Amino acid sequence: MKELLIETIEAIRPALQADGGDISFVGVDEETGVVEVELVGACVSCPASTMTLKAGIERILKDRVEGVTEVRAVGMSDESELFNIRH
Repeated sequence: MKELLIETIEAIRPALQADGGDISFVGVDEETGVVEVELVGACVSCPASTMTLKAGIERILKDRVEGVTEVRAVGMSDESELFNIRH
């Protein structure tokens, strides 16, 4: 499972890099199917990073790697903080 996850993440990376971000594989709990990744660069401060993680990265990993149940970004603020816009 780990090798296929890394291979799939490598295929996703160019799309994130094109927008100034990047992703790296942190680990996987093969019993629960929870994958941990780290988003870096522009992804860290981007308000759309939660959407990218869930609607993009998680969907792709679930489609391509059997057993993936969830993808979590380590070190990211929770969703409520990401969308807290200050004027």
